[in-house]
Amino acid sequence: MIEKIFLAAGIALLVSLIVGPFLIPVLRVLKFGQSIRTEGPQRHMAKAGTPTIGGLIFLCGIVVAVLLLAERPYSPGILTLLGITLGFGLVGFLDDFLKVLRRQNLGLRAKQKLAAEFFLALILAAVSAAFLGRGTVIGVPFTSWEIDLGVFYYPLVALVVVSATNAVNLTDGLDGLAAGTTMIAAVGYIFISVLAVKSGYLTSLAVNPADLPLFAAALAGGCLGFLRFNFYPARVFMGDCGSLALGGALAGLAILSRSELVLIILGGVYVLEALSVIIQVISFQTRGKRVFKMSPLHHHFELSGWKEKKVVLVFWMAAVVFALLGVFSFSLMVI
Repeated sequence: MIEKIFLAAGIALLVSLIVGPFLIPVLRVLKFGQSIRTEGPQRHMAKAGTPTIGGLIFLCGIVVAVLLLAERPYSPGILTLLGITLGFGLVGFLDDFLKVLRRQNLGLRAKQKLAAEFFLALILAAVSAAFLGRGTVIGVPFTSWEIDLGVFYYPLVALVVVSATNAVNLTDGLDGLAAGTTMIAAVGYIFISVLAVKSGYLTSLAVNPADLPLFAAALAGGCLGFLRFNFYPARVFMGDCGSLALGGALAGLAILSRSELVLIILGGVYVLEALSVIIQVISFQTRGKRVFKMSPLHHHFELSGWKEKKVVLVFWMAAVVFALLGVFSFSLMVI
């Protein structure tokens, strides 16, 4: 298993490094440039026109690595993980395409995007619970407690999946931020998946347990390869095509490893980014005052005088801490 994990990460990395130099010029020719929000930090206006929809780079790496190395490429587990990742990637692609077409930062309407996301999330919940033997029991982080939610499991999963995808989307605001934090989270899920397999935590699941660490490794390798083109100064942005796909991939791993609540800990950076937006909106609407200089949280630090690279590196370090905490919390669940 260990050899396949490293091989999956390596293949996804290599494919991403190969695809990038071919795809980026094509995106430029097609004028798939990023539109920058006028209300965002003014220094970001210089990034206008940078090719977007670059998430296709790491999606190619993930798909190739998983299909090449999986014992059964079309097994239920692999199809579920790839399906939810590519499904959210498609929603993001449509959003990005409309933004490019309209030459402004307006893609799918919020209601349209949320409807599509909840639809995919409920399909994932139903398939996992009813057809993959996932059931409706969830584990409580840091404890060995388990709770059977019954029918309430489905709205919980829908909330976790949609929250995860949109939180990753909010985090995608600085060069390399979302790709780096997701790479770290994916490494965390490699350890969680291996722990789940070794402990017998997934014995009731009608999925090859080896598929989970393999997919997590491919996700980490794909993100690492993408950073070659996305780290400051970015030559390409992942777009919603990439950020929603990454959120879907992490949510899929969380559900199939029965660690939905652990994702909240392991993805702590995403949680903080999302909370900063919620707090900012509530504060402004109720008190007419802003808590942060700008939300999401990474913009607050930018406007506080931090350089973009410093914000990204500090957030990456925070992501490492949250990943370690998430893995530790899961280890206490399966002991």
